[in-house]
Amino acid sequence: MRLAVQEQLLPGRSLQEKFVFAVDAGFDAIELRGKGDFQFANRLTELKRALADGVVMPTVCVDMPHFIGDFDPARRKDAIQQLRSQLTVIGELGGIGVTTPASWGQFSRRLPPFEPPRSPQEDREVLAEALVTLGEHAQRCGVLIMLEALNRYEDHMVNTLAEAVSYCSMDSIKVVGDTYHMNLEEDDPCRSLVEAAPYLAHMQISESNRNQPGTGHLDWAAQLSTLDAVGYDGYLALECRLRGEPEIVLPQTATFIRKFL
Repeated sequence: MRLAVQEQLLPGRSLQEKFVFAVDAGFDAIELRGKGDFQFANRLTELKRALADGVVMPTVCVDMPHFIGDFDPARRKDAIQQLRSQLTVIGELGGIGVTTPASWGQFSRRLPPFEPPRSPQEDREVLAEALVTLGEHAQRCGVLIMLEALNRYEDHMVNTLAEAVSYCSMDSIKVVGDTYHMNLEEDDPCRSLVEAAPYLAHMQISESNRNQPGTGHLDWAAQLSTLDAVGYDGYLALECRLRGEPEIVLPQTATFIRKFL
């Protein structure tokens, strides 16, 4: 397993500077953020220059105000178009793929008004259709579209790894595990990782409190040894809030995680 860190957490004016810091801190790669309005595609020259300079950028985490499970058809269509573009770009960079939730911050059955405007079956149809469209494009680009399960307060559509796996209808559709969300939703995170292993293409890591690993109560030894046991050889991408200055806490976090690898 290799360690990555999301670009917004790193000090530095350029990806090259960020990567130098990341490597010195104990990380192997940078996870990019894919903003909307085709901003990610507009970075292609910058990204290709960074790639030529040796920056390792295997994955993109979508960073938009609306997603492929949006209730509004126009926003849903835009999200699909943005992700298609991001898949194309990461394919040109020789990366692994793009991660996305079904939605984020749109609706929660745990908060008023409790009942969404779509039925569960309609939710599934909308999301499955979007993922097949993206899966077909990902296949053409030689990359993956990776669905992330979020906790019940942030997304009402896909909350567990098993639910995410149920959408893997083709080889180019895989799932992302996120330790923070798993802590809230999985009855047994280690068992869930074992069961999802054939479809698990990426992991994002943060603590039970959404800060950096080592500041909460997650059982890192158990979860990381489980990933090792199932043969997971992908990235562990740090996606979290930082408690402390990045120059201090990022090296500490890499050292903490590497104790279990």
